[in-house]
Amino acid sequence: MTSLKQGEFVGSLDCGTTSTRFLVFDKYANIVAQHQIEYPQYYPEPGWHEQDPDELIESCEVCINEASKVLEAAGWSKDSVKAIGITNQRESAVAWSRKTGKPLCRLIVWDDARTKNTVAHFEVKLKTVGIEVKPGEFKKGDEGIDALRKLSGLPISTYFSAIKLRWMIEHHENVRKAHDEDDLLFGTVESWIVYRLTGGVEKNLHITDVTNASRTLLLNLNTLKWDDSLLKFFEIKPSVLPKIVSSSEVYGELANGALKGVKIAGIAGDQQAALIGNKCLKQGEAKCTYGTGAFLLFCTGDDIVLSKHGLLSTIAYQDGQNGKPVYALEGSIAVAGSAIKWLRDSMALVTSAAEVNTLAESVPDSGGVYFVTAFSGLLAPYWDPGAAGLIIGLTSYTTPAHIALATLEANAFQTRAILESMKLDSKSELKHLKVDGGMTNGDKVMKVLADIGGFTVIRPEMRESTALGSALLAGSAIRLHGWNISEPETLAEVNTKGNKEFTPTMPEPVREKRWAGWQHAVERSRGWEEGKDE
Repeated sequence: MTSLKQGEFVGSLDCGTTSTRFLVFDKYANIVAQHQIEYPQYYPEPGWHEQDPDELIESCEVCINEASKVLEAAGWSKDSVKAIGITNQRESAVAWSRKTGKPLCRLIVWDDARTKNTVAHFEVKLKTVGIEVKPGEFKKGDEGIDALRKLSGLPISTYFSAIKLRWMIEHHENVRKAHDEDDLLFGTVESWIVYRLTGGVEKNLHITDVTNASRTLLLNLNTLKWDDSLLKFFEIKPSVLPKIVSSSEVYGELANGALKGVKIAGIAGDQQAALIGNKCLKQGEAKCTYGTGAFLLFCTGDDIVLSKHGLLSTIAYQDGQNGKPVYALEGSIAVAGSAIKWLRDSMALVTSAAEVNTLAESVPDSGGVYFVTAFSGLLAPYWDPGAAGLIIGLTSYTTPAHIALATLEANAFQTRAILESMKLDSKSELKHLKVDGGMTNGDKVMKVLADIGGFTVIRPEMRESTALGSALLAGSAIRLHGWNISEPETLAEVNTKGNKEFTPTMPEPVREKRWAGWQHAVERSRGWEEGKDE
């Protein structure tokens, strides 16, 4: 047998909403080996979305082991992988036992909408009781909303993890018991993955990085610590929470499997990882990832920009424990690629996702049809958990092709709504938008986005930006290839191949008329279902 070559590679474990992948990159961001598997999703009731925490871990272990075999089949020793990064679906909430290390219930996925009534409860609490900002000093009503936003950067929404944890405590007897008896460990997906892959109960490594922590409603954006006022307000014990770490440092080692002993050295929530993978590391640079949902991040540098127009303030990354945090503004769209999946799986309008592009190409416009894809309410910049999905403008002229195009346009309109807010908050005009994610493979989607947005869309050839971002964080932590996240010029050779640009061709009056129609459709969809304080 010929001996295997030694390389200097970095791995990325990318745990998305529906699938897990493990990719191995070289210094130019070429993919040397990879493996991907889908894992089961559970929808026990309308608006509910769950996953099994053990099945999730199994998918991680399989991907790492299988990708390692691919690496060796390509002639490289698996010792070539010097470190791995982890990136994850954010806001999904996992609860497990400190004593046994076993999950206490299925995890609640980020887009799950069951917590509407929990949200209503805390909105009423904020209005009537308020949030205690200093001992004995409460802010309530609009002042309370502002105080909460100032601390966490976020509004109260079904989207964020603290609300999901509260629901678990209230509705799962064993989670409530564990919370009362200090046996509960809570985390977002990366916390659970690190805990399990480094040895579980034995090592008890319970951590979360700042980007994921900034999506819980419990982190103070200024101090980068769990905030007492927020914990008190949401009635969560500090003992259940993980230790907060930076996005780029050595946290621990893989305890088992093909890459046993390899360091875990980078962690970022998937959208922040995509920002880094797109090398949008400086103030004013923006990217949008179109996957199950769509997420637009605009880097604001050292400044926390508190949005007055429905966006979130979040942490982009922190380079090492002593590094200064870099902040971003974010707009999140709950439904992007999942609307295409809905056309395929639930409506049987198409047989493959690619067919949506072909169908949409066959008509010159959507024939006056608008599709507000509010399957689980609307996120930024509307923040309406009671909004309902709506297809409006139907006539006897409407065909499946018009609905296919309206689905692609829904994505573009929601992107534009976020960018209009970003413009107002950041006082700067966006010249171009970098994009990635599965939905960007179709040229038609990109053309529609450029036309409705009125800006240039830039799509890189290698679009695994999310995985690349966590790999860059891990590589930077051990200074592999001289990479240093704080010095973007050290990443100059990373992912430079073939960008494709899409420029708008739609006449301005047509664009504005369509935009007005979209806003009208959104108004019709809003407030359909109101949450009640239980």
